[in-house]
Amino acid sequence: MLNLRLAAAADAPLMTRIAEKAYAPYVERMGGQRAAPMDANYEAVVVDTQAWVAEGDGDVIGFLVLIGEGDGMLLYGVAVLPSHQGTGAGRALLTLAEDQARASGYERISLYTNEAMVENQELYERIGYVETHRADAHGFARVFYEKALVS
Repeated sequence: MLNLRLAAAADAPLMTRIAEKAYAPYVERMGGQRAAPMDANYEAVVVDTQAWVAEGDGDVIGFLVLIGEGDGMLLYGVAVLPSHQGTGAGRALLTLAEDQARASGYERISLYTNEAMVENQELYERIGYVETHRADAHGFARVFYEKALVS
């Protein structure tokens, strides 16, 4: 049974571990560059953003980070332990992101991913995100997406 809840300070080390494991397969594909979520300060993330965790059988297996920005919400990060990928946890977190954006009164949600993470791009496009542009940002080749939210 999957449980989604707001992250607490005690979840920060678990979020760090999940990010490390979830993004590790992309490091080689990104020319040895570590994905930005691998080095995030999750202690600060839990305090400064709307951070959620997914629990499976009582263990934290994934997380979601949302940030309100002007007229939209940024899906800043989502990650699931490799051992739990394909179980629906990631999809549940993405649905939660859209639900939270709507509940906060936003009409759109945006996100970005590294251009080397083609599987993520395919998923985002399958669930209705539209690529808006590509750009180098903070040393990363990123693909930016947006999805209009209807009530």
